[in-house]
Amino acid sequence: MESLFSKYSSKLKWLNVVYFITCVLGLVYFGSKIVFAGDPSGTVDYGADGSIERLGYSINFTWTLVAAFLVFSMQAGFAMLGGFLQAKNMLGYMAHCFADGTIGAVVFWILGFALMFGGSGSAPGLESGNLFIGYSGFFLASGSYDVQTIMLWLFQMVFCTKAVTIIAGSVAERMKFAPYLIYSFIVCGIIYPIYGHWMWGGGWLSTLPFGAGCVDFAGSAVVHTIGGMLALVGAYVLGPRKNKYNPDGTSNAIPGHNLTLVVVGTLILAFGWFGFNAGSTLGATDLRISVVATNTFLAAAAGATGVIFMSYIIFGFTDIGLACNGALAGLVAITAPCAYVAPWAAIAIGVIAGAVMWGTVIFVETKLKIDDPLGAVAVHGANGIWGMIALGIFADGTYGGVSGLITGSGGQLLAQFIGVVAAIAWAIGMGALMFYVLKVTIGLRVSELIEYEGVDVHLHGSPCYPAQAELTSQLGSVVEEEVTQREMAILEESLARDASREKIYSEKLGRWIYAKLKKEK
Repeated sequence: MESLFSKYSSKLKWLNVVYFITCVLGLVYFGSKIVFAGDPSGTVDYGADGSIERLGYSINFTWTLVAAFLVFSMQAGFAMLGGFLQAKNMLGYMAHCFADGTIGAVVFWILGFALMFGGSGSAPGLESGNLFIGYSGFFLASGSYDVQTIMLWLFQMVFCTKAVTIIAGSVAERMKFAPYLIYSFIVCGIIYPIYGHWMWGGGWLSTLPFGAGCVDFAGSAVVHTIGGMLALVGAYVLGPRKNKYNPDGTSNAIPGHNLTLVVVGTLILAFGWFGFNAGSTLGATDLRISVVATNTFLAAAAGATGVIFMSYIIFGFTDIGLACNGALAGLVAITAPCAYVAPWAAIAIGVIAGAVMWGTVIFVETKLKIDDPLGAVAVHGANGIWGMIALGIFADGTYGGVSGLITGSGGQLLAQFIGVVAAIAWAIGMGALMFYVLKVTIGLRVSELIEYEGVDVHLHGSPCYPAQAELTSQLGSVVEEEVTQREMAILEESLARDASREKIYSEKLGRWIYAKLKKEK
């Protein structure tokens, strides 16, 4: 460890200087902004003591914060889906998830939130922006240093970090860590916030003259379609894992190492999804949260149920890993329409979502020849699209003035279609530019040796399961010794049958051997 620090001591000194200067400049900047703060204590927004207004405000405030905490817990669920991967790459995938939840949050604080909600007027300090981009609320400083704005930031930040984590599943087991951090910065700071502004920040999609404008209640398009399409491009540019495809183009299954993690991770994600969807009401006084929560659960259950029965019919056994992805597919699909549809429609959306997921997995792997280890494109990309379209079909007009095709109105479906096309075009276009630039500059992919031995040890300095690695090494030594003894026994047996050899005792080797007799001269 000392040699490691001494090796990079000069670089660390420069980093310390840069860090110190940055901190000083930051303190000067933010100190000056406190004077122009909004309502950082909440005394203005909170209302008079004992008033009904004050009670309702505090209930809604608390509900939104608790929902944000639930959504944050989903990061652990995403990390556990790494059970679909090989054990030698598990730590690398978890490092991606951890970086998205931390570095991504800082980037969203610096500029992503301002680009996304500036001009929306959703909270104090977010007044400046236009139909395409926002430009107020940077660093949560000045007028955005307000309890309402900071509450909104926290809730939206955890959404942002989930969108970028979706991509981690498609590029796992073969991507360098440095370019991963760079693309995480770009997604959280630019790509995700700008499309989010179009939909949720008062942008052009929300003001379309069809139906109620393009509507995405909790993020089927904003979070999942954007994340899924970026995952598609990332996996394509990066290329498949070694031994995934045969020379004739057929694909090979690369088994994961721990389905227990996958099942637990899916349950954690499903639990957090209650905050994801029901929390998007931004208030517990909106009693529609009961419908939202119920629809969320029903769609997940329906997606899993459909896949469980279909896998049994097709394979003769129940594929639990596939069923977990079926549940997640249902959750993704219901995210946009959860507040606008009846429970029966949530069941239909979930069942179709499971089928969409399964079909997309086959299409992406066998037709597009794109290696997506966790099925991120199928679960999030395809079902984000389906969720947006489902809203335009099944919205029953009982909430928010949103009426779908089943009510005889086709305008909403058209608005949803435009929103989907915009999401696909924006994500694929920006994703292709980003990943290709990274590929030709610093490179995206690890070497064949690192991929063979696992990214955990090479990129992160340790296997994810050190005890298991040590045990495997010991078992490997025992197995090698047994193989050697077996081969020696076979060799000695063959030598014993050789009439030209004689069994003699070797003092040097300390055992009996079969040696050829010396020819008499």
